[in-house]
Amino acid sequence: MGLLALGTPLPWPDAKTKADQQLLMIWEKAKGKERDALLWGDEVEYLVIAYDDENKKARLSLRQGDILEALARDEELQKRGGCVPEIQDVQRVDTLPTFHPEFGRFMLESTPGKPWGIGFKDLLDVERNMKMRRVIAKDHMEANEYPITLTTFPRLGTKDDYMTPYYPFHGDKLRSQFLPDEIANPHIRFPTLAANIRSRRGRKVEINVPIFKDEKTPSPWSDPTVDYNLHKWPEDDDVRKGAVKDGFVYMDGMAFGMGSCCLQITFQAKNIREGRILYDQLSPLGPILLALTAATPIYKGFLVDTDVRWNQISRAVDDRTAEELGEKPLKDNRWRIPKSRYASNSTYISEDPRLRKEYMDPDLIVDENVKKRLIEGGMDELLATHFAHLFIRDPIVVFAEDLEELDLSKTDHFENLQSTNWQHMRFKPPPPSNAIGWRVEFRSMEIQITDFENAAFAVFIVLVTRAILSFDLNFYLPIPRTTENMETAHARDAVNGRKFYFRKDPFSHRSSKPDSAGQSGTTTPIYLSRPATPEGPVEDEYASMTIDEIVNGQVDGFPGLIPLVESYLNSVNVDVETRCDLARYLDLIRKRASGQLWTGAKWIRHFVRNHPEYKQDSVVSEKICYDLVKAAETITKEEGKGASIGKEMFQN
Repeated sequence: MGLLALGTPLPWPDAKTKADQQLLMIWEKAKGKERDALLWGDEVEYLVIAYDDENKKARLSLRQGDILEALARDEELQKRGGCVPEIQDVQRVDTLPTFHPEFGRFMLESTPGKPWGIGFKDLLDVERNMKMRRVIAKDHMEANEYPITLTTFPRLGTKDDYMTPYYPFHGDKLRSQFLPDEIANPHIRFPTLAANIRSRRGRKVEINVPIFKDEKTPSPWSDPTVDYNLHKWPEDDDVRKGAVKDGFVYMDGMAFGMGSCCLQITFQAKNIREGRILYDQLSPLGPILLALTAATPIYKGFLVDTDVRWNQISRAVDDRTAEELGEKPLKDNRWRIPKSRYASNSTYISEDPRLRKEYMDPDLIVDENVKKRLIEGGMDELLATHFAHLFIRDPIVVFAEDLEELDLSKTDHFENLQSTNWQHMRFKPPPPSNAIGWRVEFRSMEIQITDFENAAFAVFIVLVTRAILSFDLNFYLPIPRTTENMETAHARDAVNGRKFYFRKDPFSHRSSKPDSAGQSGTTTPIYLSRPATPEGPVEDEYASMTIDEIVNGQVDGFPGLIPLVESYLNSVNVDVETRCDLARYLDLIRKRASGQLWTGAKWIRHFVRNHPEYKQDSVVSEKICYDLVKAAETITKEEGKGASIGKEMFQN
């Protein structure tokens, strides 16, 4: 969830920023900030489903506001400090989970209520906490509603009544053929965000996803839901000017992307140095975890030929003009920009001797004026380059009141820009006057159907960070290869059928010893010697590997992420019972990577294709959607135990 400020939003041409001055003030205050140990947190997002059991329909419930109000009014929850910080002014005295609004009015976001520590007790509490959050959310919903953790609603954008209450499509903000403006959170930030993206772009967003061609899918295939005869808004001409592609499902609104649910992990580093290390070393893992958590094979009532959400969100918030996209010569804009503002990383930021210039993005665009001011203000070149790259984007939502004067004790201008740069990793400076330290967000993972799965992936990536810092691991990969890997991750069943670029040797060839460790293990190591500067062709440092090889290892090559995690666990004091509990999570990851267990995307596709109403034509009907969502609820509760539905994702 991004910044939720209140004020008078400006239309796109009036949006301005003073973000770089605030950034320098943050940098000066926080560059030496030290924390005792790494903390972390998770964010889980839900779709709120309303069942019509009599008519066998599942709809999106647009009651986000009512549900949050019900949570805030709960007297028992208030006594424990409340759990809706955006609308409650109470002193938090408990570790009660918190709930937050999201872009879609049909969504909820939950967080654990307090940061997790690195202690193994905390790791084993994550799943229980996630289950508790879902119970609390459900307890404050209507009897026919349920919080489902599917990435997208299968029939979002169809022409039927897929939402309740129902609103007509084609409003002033989104101007979408398929979505009402009311689909978005009514907070002024969200409709303004959507309208300003459309206004800056000069047309609606354009999302095309390849149709999955089944036995009876028409060929050639053209999206039958598109209306070419609308003439209400100037942007209605988009479809008559080629926005719709043959063989692709067409979508035209921000909610098709920002209405997606994900699992996000945020790490608070010990200091800025550790944060920069984590940012760099986790970056190449983003595409791997995206493929491993694949869960999105349906859009707008059709099976599609991709398995993940990432590119659809990228296109849903792509505000680049025709000039910035390279469709027209540069005249009014400054740059040709290769990526959407929602994209894979384009920078490395750690002052690590192992970071070679050959790893950097040769197509990186930066605002040289901003970079110059940041360096003159004392920031090093690597970090100045990173932020100057973010500053090539214009602020999308600015409030008029904020422009009256520049308050250097706040971060609102900077956060307005930072929070609308959605890369698969995010480096976050500390907020002013706060004990919070430097943070890194890991953003690529898809939400999973069960709390067990979401806990497993959260715990896994936390343990990977421990191994990275304990063993001084080196996962550096040229940024263009990571960009290619993000595209590869979209392929149907990429986890089993595709290969990804990955570094062959993750070990640093130098002596090191870990810092003093608490009960939880190690922090950033103290180096006894400078690592050797890498030499030789960069291409020799990495190879094309399967997800199985990356996660589980090669016989005479890359050791594997799970063996590295297990080596870390061997190096610290973990009791047998805790080790067995953690093994449940690692076993899920191990078997998903090897193909022994199915991804959510594979199971969903299989469910649809084997449904008695499915006609092998790629269409996901209302009845199939209802049964699919009901099945997801059952899986949430039973987790594939015994002979229950969805066992392919949990047992082999």
